[in-house]
Amino acid sequence: MSLFAKRAVASSSRTITSANKAALAASRAARAYSTPVESNGVSFGLSEDQEAYRDLARKFAREEIIPQARHHDQTMEYPTEILKKGWELGLMNTHIPEKYGGPGLGLVECGLISEELAYGCTGIQTAMEANGLAEAPLLVSASDATKAKYLGRMTEEPLMAAYCVTEPGAGSDVANIATKAEKQGDKWVINGTKMWITNGGKANWYFVLAKSDPSAKAAKSMTGFVVDADTPGIHIGKKEINMGQRCSDTRMITFENVVVPEENVLGKPGDGFKTAMGAFDITRPLVAAGAVGLAQRALEEAAKYAVERKTMGKHIIDHQAVAFMLADMQMNVEAARNLVWKSCWTKDQGQRNSFYASMAKARASEAAGFNVDAAVQIFGGLGFNTESPVEKLYRDARIFRLYEGTSEIQRLIISRHIKEMYAQ
Repeated sequence: MSLFAKRAVASSSRTITSANKAALAASRAARAYSTPVESNGVSFGLSEDQEAYRDLARKFAREEIIPQARHHDQTMEYPTEILKKGWELGLMNTHIPEKYGGPGLGLVECGLISEELAYGCTGIQTAMEANGLAEAPLLVSASDATKAKYLGRMTEEPLMAAYCVTEPGAGSDVANIATKAEKQGDKWVINGTKMWITNGGKANWYFVLAKSDPSAKAAKSMTGFVVDADTPGIHIGKKEINMGQRCSDTRMITFENVVVPEENVLGKPGDGFKTAMGAFDITRPLVAAGAVGLAQRALEEAAKYAVERKTMGKHIIDHQAVAFMLADMQMNVEAARNLVWKSCWTKDQGQRNSFYASMAKARASEAAGFNVDAAVQIFGGLGFNTESPVEKLYRDARIFRLYEGTSEIQRLIISRHIKEMYAQ
């Protein structure tokens, strides 16, 4: 086990010594990727380091998140103290490179952590994961100075960030965004409105996608920016009350003549769409991992109830109708988890993973939806009541088929890859 992983298990301090960093760097240089490839072929096992990250997140979810999840769901209170504790343990900002103060974990390790946090509460996990979504465009396109400035600060104190792409009239149709960025001298001026922005009212900075050249083709018409949240002209809307994940801070953000310096452009003007899509290759597998965590939680709650509950003289798990539902739930979890691991592993090998990321996102989202519905059915009338553990899971699961690209968008991406694969 690496010194860095031992630190994760001990979790007594978030300070990473130079020796820790050197040991981790040597470990990564030796294998060059997140998941070691065994000489005898495919392996579904985890390394000792990966087990340490997973176990740390699992312990945190069960001891810190689950006991508070109902409170935060009912009050819709933002989980500030839980997020601070997660940050102190190194469970946030996990893919920030060591160069900028982060742990520099591979996507496999990040996925393991996301699944365990989501098992505890996907509302809290989404707030944590939204940092990664905002940071991903910087990893894809930002200059070294911009990474040092904005990623570095995330490792120095428990700050939040937000990803501003979706608009009232442009969700899955990213090319239809109306927010504009105009070059004025050596600065850019942004005007427009973004909607459904996770961490919108808590962010220290935003990634903003804006139309910089309306006359260009869609893929070249947009530019990405990093915008400090305290910049004059930013107006934060009310907290939206959603069906599920209710402690997540979701808001409308309006930009009115917001001035941004040239150095805050990510990449070159016109690179925005490519940057945003490249970020999804990092974040979609982690959203999928969150859906797997929720599906696993629904399965476990339903199975435990089925073992205890009796009808017609026997435990309901011994009724074939219930047993078969549980069998389908288990298959859903395993299949979705394997797709998540494949999409993470592919990215960690330095390969383009859009195809696998979309499959993982769609399959895991639908696995979560099936499992929570089956869990409510197994609980019967109790499952429809707020006192049951599965009622909240049911509400929380629905968003997975919508955010970071709907299931229909994922199928469109998958089908385009299939066309390329099998074209004569």
